[in-house]
Order: sequence, then C-alpha cells, then structure tokens
Amino acid sequence: MKIHKANISVALCCLLTLTAFSQKKVSEITLVYDTEITTGSKDPKLADAFDGATTTIYIKGAQTRSEMVSALFTSTTIHDSKAGTAVVLREVSGQKLLIRLTADDWKDKNKRYEGITFKDTDETKVIAGYTTTKAIASMPDGSTFTVYYTKDLVPENREYEYQFRSLSGLPLEYEMNQGNLKIKYTVSQINLNPVPASKFDIPKSGYREMTYQESKKMKM
Repeated sequence: MKIHKANISVALCCLLTLTAFSQKKVSEITLVYDTEITTGSKDPKLADAFDGATTTIYIKGAQTRSEMVSALFTSTTIHDSKAGTAVVLREVSGQKLLIRLTADDWKDKNKRYEGITFKDTDETKVIAGYTTTKAIASMPDGSTFTVYYTKDLVPENREYEYQFRSLSGLPLEYEMNQGNLKIKYTVSQINLNPVPASKFDIPKSGYREMTYQESKKMKM
C-alpha cells in the first residue's frame, strides 16, 4: 500500500497542531507553592519554623517576583530578565534589608545551577489538575533532585527561575537540599489572571541597603 507524501504532511501538521494546542505559553501567571521541610537533625525546631511556609511566584513578561513567607522571615526577590538585574528584600527579626544585584551578581548567586540537566522518567502524576512528568535534575556538583513538571503550561519568560531555565515545562513539585534540610515545594494555586505591575515596584525607603558583596560577607 502506497502512502502519499501529502497524507504524511497532513498527519504531521495535525500532530503539531495538537501539540501546540495542548501546550499553553503564558506571559503572566501566579504560582503558590506550599513548603514542607524535613531535617536530618534530631532537633526538629528549625524544620518546624519553616514548615508551612509558602512561596509565591509572580511572572509578568520579563519581570519576576518570588516571595517566601515563613514564621522566621520574609524573603522577596524581584528579577528583570531583560536587564539581568535583581533586588532582594529581606525582613528578619524586625530588620529590613534591600540587596541590589547586578547582572554579574545574579549569575554569581546562581552559579551552582550552571550546566544543570534534566532527565525524564516514565513516572507521572496529576498535580493541581495537570499531568506531570517526573524528571531527575543533575547538578554540576554531582548532586541530584527530583522535579515533577507539566508541558501544558510554559512561561514565556524562561529566566523566571534560574535552575529551571532548561526545563521544558513548568515545575509543579520539586525537592531540594540545603545542608541538612530537605525542602519540598508543591504548587497549591495556579492563577492565569494579569499580574499587577505594582508587584515589581522597588521600595524607596524603609530598608537598609547593601550591595551583593556586602551581603555575601554577612552570609545573608
């Protein structure tokens, strides 16, 4: 039986159309992740203090705002992917700090993610109504972590989270290690409504300003 080239072309076009239809690129989105933390220490106080924290990510075009709120502190990062610059706002024990990062500072802050790779597995699960694929992320230092991501939603701004720049979808659940802490992020809310531009305003007063280099010395 002969298969005409025209039929193959039509089938290919249909397949590409279906793929494009199922994959939605978004320029504005709000994501809320619930945080679960465990520690290798016998003293659970540190984990308890972080447990129940939420991380909210706002994306609007080239602008990203990521804010983590816990019982101990609040940390907000506002990043401009076009300029490459960022501002970090931190509130700890009543102290309010504003740290400015140049494009080079931003790269230095995230250098441990340079060269990160993702390998899909056959495992899937539904999170927040989206089918996700489990992938293993391999870090340059040899460490690994797991991430469940969906290809149905893809932010146009690929720089919104440095470690996920090369991931071909939106992470809805992932685990990361920081010292003895294992931090698990699971999305609980996805909002596709427009994000207010005011979310990316930088405070002009009320904060003690410092450079990225100064914050590194203070291990902030």
